[in-house]
Order: sequence, then C-alpha cells, then structure tokens
Amino acid sequence: MTVELKSQKEIEGIRVSCQMAAETLLLVGEKLRAGMTTDEIDKIVHEDTIRRGAYPSPLNYKGFPKSVCTSINDVVCHGIPGGEVLKNGDIVNVDVTTFYKGFHGDTSATFFIGTPSAEAKHCVETCRKALDLGIAEVRDGGRLGDIGAAIQEYVEAQGCSVVRDFVGHGIGRRFHEPPQVKHYGKRGTGDRIRAGMVFTIEPMVNAGGFEVEIDPKDKWTVRTVDGSISAQFEHTIVVTKSGCEVLTRRDRPLKLSETFASVLAV
Repeated sequence: MTVELKSQKEIEGIRVSCQMAAETLLLVGEKLRAGMTTDEIDKIVHEDTIRRGAYPSPLNYKGFPKSVCTSINDVVCHGIPGGEVLKNGDIVNVDVTTFYKGFHGDTSATFFIGTPSAEAKHCVETCRKALDLGIAEVRDGGRLGDIGAAIQEYVEAQGCSVVRDFVGHGIGRRFHEPPQVKHYGKRGTGDRIRAGMVFTIEPMVNAGGFEVEIDPKDKWTVRTVDGSISAQFEHTIVVTKSGCEVLTRRDRPLKLSETFASVLAV
C-alpha cells in the first residue's frame, strides 16, 4: 500500500485532533497520583475526549475494550486499564489517540509516580531523548532508516534496548496506515521521506533486552520477556519542505514527566 501525502486541508484536520490528544495527555499528568487505578485514567481520558466532541480512537479498535492504553513498568504497550493501582516508584505510559471530524491524532508519554528508581529515571530519560533525536532526522528527501538509526544508536549507547516488534505508523483518516516507522535500522535505508507525510515516531525503550511477548489471555498487553521496565514517548509529525512540524507538541510542560525531568537535571 502506498503512502498518502496529505493535503494542507487534511493536515489541518489532523493538527486539530493532535492538539486535542495533547491537551488530554496534559490533563492526565495533572491528575495522576499514587493510589489511582488505571481505570480512573481511562475515565479521565474518555470523559475529556467526549467533552471535546471527539471519540477515543482505541475504544473498540480491533476489539480493544478501553479508551486509552496504560502500560506500567514492564508493560511495553497496549496495557488495558483496569483495577491495577499505581504505586510509588512506578512508571506508566499513557497513550492517547483522539478521533475528531474524520482524523486521528496520537501521542503518549511515560510518567513517574512518586520517587522513581535510578534505573527507571535512566530508562525514561533515554527514551525521551531518543524521540527527540528521531524527530531531528525527519526531512524531505531523507530516509526512514535515518530515524531508526538515530534512535537505536543513542539508546544502545545508554545501555538500553529498542523494541523491534512495534513501530511508528502513518496516521490520518485511518488510525494506522503506511508507512511503518522502525525505531532501529541503518542510515540511508528505508523509504524516502516526503513532504506531506504524516506519521508517528514512538520508540519503546527497555532497560533490559528488546524481546517482548503478548499476554496469551487478553491478547493485547505486551511485556518485556526478561521483566525489565520499559518506557515510551510518542509524537505525531508532518513532514515539511524545511523539516517537520510536531503536530502533538504541547503548550506547557507535562507534569510528572517533563517537569520531573527538569528536576532530575538540576
């Protein structure tokens, strides 16, 4: 299937959905606390999305039962909200996708609950930096492999690993569409990046090995095979003639994630 180059009108529609998703993620950061269940996170996301006149893209997508993915500690992605309680020292990725007037917008971040371990801080901050490095590689005429190479080189230099089994994806009128955006690879390889492409970059970084497994019971929850913790950050971007625009960019720091990172850096 070929990659669609989006028109300016389509990009504007995606931008609106992306900003809604970004604002919902900001709200999550303001509400998160130890003692909260992941079902409570789901309720916050669902109600805020509906309030905006939008729809949570994950809900009933290929049978997914909730409005958001919540992935704690060794859960890499696609964690299903439920009765699990957030505890001091946990990290949790919250993955928000909003569907509004025919377009999807997708973003996620990993949050610190209470005081994280040194390993958790290292894994999360490695992933955050890796996303920035991947975005910096996006340019008209470049290669998708450049994005993956930049991410992999940095992450492995930090002693962590990059998940291979799940990738970034094109997005627009469909939740998932071409191209696939790997977070590992070699420079100068992969499809050409063209202005008008819209896709996510969403590296999943493990403190241990990169191998993952899907829960055989719920068929969704992805965990690290070795039980190591995993972090993820995600933005939706559009390729421009001069580089790219981060459509899910936030207008203020993300509490318990970006604000905490600034404290760690002091």
